[in-house]
Amino acid sequence: MEIIKISPRGYCYGVVDAMVIAKNAALDPNLPRPIHILGMIVHNKHVTDAFEEVGIYTVDGENREAILEKIDSGTVIFTAHGTSPRVKEIAKEKGLVTIDATCPDVMRTYDLILEKKEEGYHVIYIGKKGHPEPEGAYGTAPDIVHLVETEADVDALNISSDKIFVTNQTTMSQWDVLDLMDYIKLRYPQAENHKEICMATQTRQEAVAEQAVGADVTIVVGDPRSNNTNRLAQVSIEKAGVPAHRIADIRELDLEWIKHAKKVALTAGASTPTHIIREVLVFFRSI
Repeated sequence: MEIIKISPRGYCYGVVDAMVIAKNAALDPNLPRPIHILGMIVHNKHVTDAFEEVGIYTVDGENREAILEKIDSGTVIFTAHGTSPRVKEIAKEKGLVTIDATCPDVMRTYDLILEKKEEGYHVIYIGKKGHPEPEGAYGTAPDIVHLVETEADVDALNISSDKIFVTNQTTMSQWDVLDLMDYIKLRYPQAENHKEICMATQTRQEAVAEQAVGADVTIVVGDPRSNNTNRLAQVSIEKAGVPAHRIADIRELDLEWIKHAKKVALTAGASTPTHIIREVLVFFRSI
């Protein structure tokens, strides 16, 4: 069996930065305890489990405000996915020490939304409903941000402004974003499109689209809650024409998927630990 090790794969700089920030918090004796992370620091359970071992506890829930209701003391870390100004205000009102691990690419999009608000725009934001990054984007300027995920969501909009700006969640499929931007243009010809797929997401998607071609199956290693991981599987199917399966780790690999495969493409989401990817590689080399 030939293994196509798609590159790049695995950790991006935003994930690494967030993890370093959290590790430094764990080592700082001056920070008030307990230390909580407002949601998953990155979308990977192996990572959150590792942090719990050093005294940093993940608190999850329906949304960031709901999660914050569960935290009354100590230190709170905002995740790489970003959070809204209101959540930061609530944390301050509760007397919590806060640490912001928001990815710089996400923060740039939030800043762009605020800039466009000052210029009098309405912002159509393409993102996955229920994901913390769009939640933060909407919370940045809820009076002018309109969250859409599908063409039906676009059809339901009723924006009368001449100034419309379109941007997106950084971990979406770049092709899905461009398609939906084109659809928005049909409804709102005056809309200004600004694709904000982060470079790490874009290069990983393009790598799968190009390097998985010719494989019999693609295995994507990553957490089920990781949007960028799920998009890699989608790209393999839709752009490379190769069936794909996502696994959190080697324990989830179904041998039926690879029983007749001569070529297996392997990639991983941007929040997947290197040792988890290595375990899958070692297994493939042993069969």
